[in-house]
Amino acid sequence: MGSAPDPSAAPLTVAVCAPQVPFVTGGAEEFVRGLCAELARRGLRVELVTMPYRWYPRRQLLRSVRMWELADLRESDGQRVDLVISTKFPSYFVRHPRHVLWLTHQYRQAYDLYGTPYSDLSPAGLRGRLFRGRFVRRDTAALARIPVRFTISANTSDRLRRFNGIGSEPLYHPSRLAAALRCQGYGDFVLSVGRLDPLKRVDRLLQALARADKGLRAVIAGSGPTEDGLRRLATDLGVSSRVEFAGRVSDERLVELYAGCLAVWYAPIDEDYGYVTLEAFGAAKPVLTCSDSGGTLEFVRDGRSGFVLPPDDPAAAARCLDLLRQRPGEAERLGREGREAVRGITWEGAVSRLLEARP
Repeated sequence: MGSAPDPSAAPLTVAVCAPQVPFVTGGAEEFVRGLCAELARRGLRVELVTMPYRWYPRRQLLRSVRMWELADLRESDGQRVDLVISTKFPSYFVRHPRHVLWLTHQYRQAYDLYGTPYSDLSPAGLRGRLFRGRFVRRDTAALARIPVRFTISANTSDRLRRFNGIGSEPLYHPSRLAAALRCQGYGDFVLSVGRLDPLKRVDRLLQALARADKGLRAVIAGSGPTEDGLRRLATDLGVSSRVEFAGRVSDERLVELYAGCLAVWYAPIDEDYGYVTLEAFGAAKPVLTCSDSGGTLEFVRDGRSGFVLPPDDPAAAARCLDLLRQRPGEAERLGREGREAVRGITWEGAVSRLLEARP
């Protein structure tokens, strides 16, 4: 195993590998930017290596895999590349003798989403089953070749173990907003942050709001394919006057929203990690999530730092919102417990562990 770089030696040359869906950005891209910045801050010579990625049609998905398999990152312009860090599928198909995985997530449609409405692969069809079987074998072989394996969460490590039989170590990192987050009271609105996508289940917040105290509002920060449907749902539920669709907001505005909200709604389906939870707790705000929300459950403790709700019980969610609305002191207690839960998550600690374990 390796050790932290010697500041008197030539800087370690590191290639951080990540795919990119053009014109789309999210948590995985934020993670990679933060990792590159932290490695550079330590004096390492860092380059982000990326390739355009598309998962449809299936032949294009396999082409994306092949592009990474063919990439040669052993040297560049005559200089050896000392270390490769791969992240999201399919970047980990790259080959290198000194390779570390820090996995955000795999191709989820073949794993935890397989056979659900959120995957284009169905166990009902022979062709889909055969494709998935071949894909999983190829994926497993690529992951098994990597000598050092980290993931961004215990949930991601659990998927890797269940579906591929491969061990890994969860390694948590902070949100880009961590240093700026603050609490400025507990206002009259619940905040939802993130892409407006079916997997994020913002519709559950609107259903709960319709049953909650009429003085409670919701601010929804984000954009995405379900926005129009959510606006129609808010109208149908009679809560459109109490819901602000803020769209994509600046970091400064987002920090303000976290600072002033009563609580944060974050109830995705089997989330990999979830910066929103960390950001809410950084602002000392309780989080309402669901029992099947994955990575959020590594931090949210029911009745201690927030509420863990049944995924299809808006009445239960409304009762929790009403409790916080009527007793802001309870929101403060839960939020401050959450802040303590994430206090130790730092880039310094995460990158030190990463470099210490390198082959």
